Amino acid sequence: MSALPSEKAFAKINLTLRVLGRRADGYHELESLVAFADVADALTLEPGSTDGLEMSGPFAGKSGPVDDNLVLKSLVELRRRIPGLKGGRFRLEKNLPVAAGIGGGSADAAAALRLLARANGIALDDSHLMTAAQSVGADVPVCLDSRPRIMRGIGEVLSPPLDLPPIPAILVNPGVALATREVFGKFKGAQSGPSLAGVPTKTGPLIELLKQQDNDLTVAATACSPAVGEVLAALRSAPGSVLARMSGSGATCFALFGSRQEAAAAAQRLAGERKNWWVQAAAIGAVPGKT
Repeated sequence: MSALPSEKAFAKINLTLRVLGRRADGYHELESLVAFADVADALTLEPGSTDGLEMSGPFAGKSGPVDDNLVLKSLVELRRRIPGLKGGRFRLEKNLPVAAGIGGGSADAAAALRLLARANGIALDDSHLMTAAQSVGADVPVCLDSRPRIMRGIGEVLSPPLDLPPIPAILVNPGVALATREVFGKFKGAQSGPSLAGVPTKTGPLIELLKQQDNDLTVAATACSPAVGEVLAALRSAPGSVLARMSGSGATCFALFGSRQEAAAAAQRLAGERKNWWVQAAAIGAVPGKT
């Protein structure tokens, strides 16, 4: 029996995040340098006449009702654009924390769109995939091909793919789910750093650029959950850490390191000290197969 078609849903990392203002419709204009970590949920599709979603994995129980999952919403939105689209039964292994600022649900939705495209002979550059992605959620378009980009607008304006190096890192979530709406409710309106332009492709210059930037939502997220500040303090004090920052609207934070050995050692030490934190060594940049 052949294996089911599968896709990895890589964690989305906001290396930088500027909030440029609020639009008349209530959404905020953003500018963010987005890359992907080589940690992921896993999604398979069994084509058939019965649509559905089964979930497993360490975070399946915190993912909310199955009927509200973005995987199934992706199927609905793509079928709306392509009548007669073949669906089937999805199986999602939920390895990434939920409501964590790393786009887990959005990455799952994008993986579902890629699987549906394969099952129906649809090219990955078909415009229906992108318009469906935009309808599902603001972060889904950038997750569609999981390649580093500058994301602007509310997520719908994407730069061409960037050739970023994979940088050793650790990801840490304190076990706190943060709602994006709640974080923006605490946001006071600061902007950080110059506009992104000419993103370097070498590790050293890239990190220097990142140090000139920040995540504008960090103060607001910390006001919602002081655990964010605890995570950032732990990451900044880790031996070998060259940059620590929150991703998205939190509460997941990341630290960049000079070597995989330093990142692995920091992850092992922090996981031992903080049993209730999700700690994962990773590489952030261009993930395998997406260069």
